[in-house]
Amino acid sequence: MVWQQVYDPFGNMFISTLLAAVPVVVMLVALGFLHIKAHIAAGLGLLAAFAVAVFGYGMPAGLAGNAAFFGGLTGLLPIGWIVLNIIFLQQLAEGNGSFKVLQDSLSGITEDRRLQLLLIAFCFGAFFEGAAGFGTPVAVTAGILIGLGFSPLAASGLSLIANTAPVAFGALGTPVITLAKVHGYDLMEVTAMIGRQLPFFSLLVPFWLIWAFAGRKAMMEIWPAILVTGLSFAIPQFLVSNFIGPELVDIIAAIVSMIALVTFLKFWQPKKIWTSPTLKGHESDGGTPPRPVTMVTHSRADLFRAWLPWLILTVFVFIWGLPAVKTYFNGLWAPKFPIEGLNNLIEKVPPVVPSPHKEAAVYVLNGLSATGTGILLSAVIGALVMGYKPLAIVSTYFRTLWMVRTSLLTIVLMLALGTLTRFSGTDTTLGLAFAGTGALYPFFGTLMGWIGVAMTGSDTASNVLFGGMQKVAAEQLGLSANLMGAANSSGGVMGKMIDAQSIVVASTATRWFHHEGDILRYVFFHSIALACLVGLYVTLQAYVWPFTLMVIH
Repeated sequence: MVWQQVYDPFGNMFISTLLAAVPVVVMLVALGFLHIKAHIAAGLGLLAAFAVAVFGYGMPAGLAGNAAFFGGLTGLLPIGWIVLNIIFLQQLAEGNGSFKVLQDSLSGITEDRRLQLLLIAFCFGAFFEGAAGFGTPVAVTAGILIGLGFSPLAASGLSLIANTAPVAFGALGTPVITLAKVHGYDLMEVTAMIGRQLPFFSLLVPFWLIWAFAGRKAMMEIWPAILVTGLSFAIPQFLVSNFIGPELVDIIAAIVSMIALVTFLKFWQPKKIWTSPTLKGHESDGGTPPRPVTMVTHSRADLFRAWLPWLILTVFVFIWGLPAVKTYFNGLWAPKFPIEGLNNLIEKVPPVVPSPHKEAAVYVLNGLSATGTGILLSAVIGALVMGYKPLAIVSTYFRTLWMVRTSLLTIVLMLALGTLTRFSGTDTTLGLAFAGTGALYPFFGTLMGWIGVAMTGSDTASNVLFGGMQKVAAEQLGLSANLMGAANSSGGVMGKMIDAQSIVVASTATRWFHHEGDILRYVFFHSIALACLVGLYVTLQAYVWPFTLMVIH
């Protein structure tokens, strides 16, 4: 029998909303305040979500269990598969010493930690977000930063803060393309709208990033470089999104920003070099004392060999992200497994959707087209280039698997929790609570997207979850549907830094295991503050700057 979702099981929206929030609160309190290990906190949140779904929302226990199982599979592939293989490449590079040469080459561009942060966390991370998304940029940049000597909290937290403004156009535009396809938005119009919201924050985030790292005074010491970084990203982001389309927004903007910053640094360097690798005010976190940067020069041949595995990674990630390549690989092998006891047995109902709609639950084992597979192949080729023997490659892989085993378990449990809340309708209850805010809806609708990403770990998933509701609520309130659809995605990007799977990816990449709560506590303020700023900006678009809603392409 088909089970229909109920969004107000108690006939009192306040009580129903409080109940719906219980699983998220349990997990965040356990992780952030009780200092419970991430996999245990995720397990407690999952148990709470199961209890709320079954006893509070009347969801059959079998459906709830199958939904959690479905989410766990999704946690392994694609998310866990990416994490495992990027850490594998990092281990290979560290094992033969090429990672140290790469770090020295980055230090050679600039000794200043603030400028290294701009180049790696913001520019380099934005490129990987545009090419692959789904945790790849945080895994790569946090690993490089920890190798450069940044403290674990700095490498983790700052990589998460930097990976915000590019997220809406991540993985070759997947979040906005999915939003348009699933909920009937005009792709170019909603892309353009996001492109009129995020460039302001693409300019702001580099300033915010350095302020969070070194403080206001240290930020002002390098404001010309920050301005160059932000403007050279924001302007292409606006132009490409408004006049070309969503697919190459991040890649073009990131390349332009990297070239602009590196070129600028050839002619300008700060008067005072910042050498501390720790966060200001958190000098003891991670146990890494400040130390000076040692300048080491290497031959061009050594530099080329050190960078080659990462260049191979970049090429493979870009190729694997191309829709035509994914389609080709999926045509070769991508078996689909309908989840028995869940597929088409749950029905969404109005006001979330215009008419009752059955929820599909089909697991696609797209092992060939998954980004993690491209990363694995690039790592193997990189290992051969670095001179590894086949037996050593295999040995390193199994050693890496053992290293990240707890992180993979945590990701599985987190995705199980997020999927269960989606199929039970508890996340929709939270969304409806925001939708009832009337004239304040542009602000709170933006925060709906923030909650969606914080809960699901994906701007794409948040757009699927709340994109239709944004459209319905906007039309009822006389607002632009494209504005609120875009706001869901733009607000959502600020939730990326506090979603549990991203935090686990960051702690794994820096090998700062069991400190996920420390990372969460550090980034939470930055996440909610930036999300509120996006909400205020969208509100100004709705009521003060209506000209920004015009179609200009």
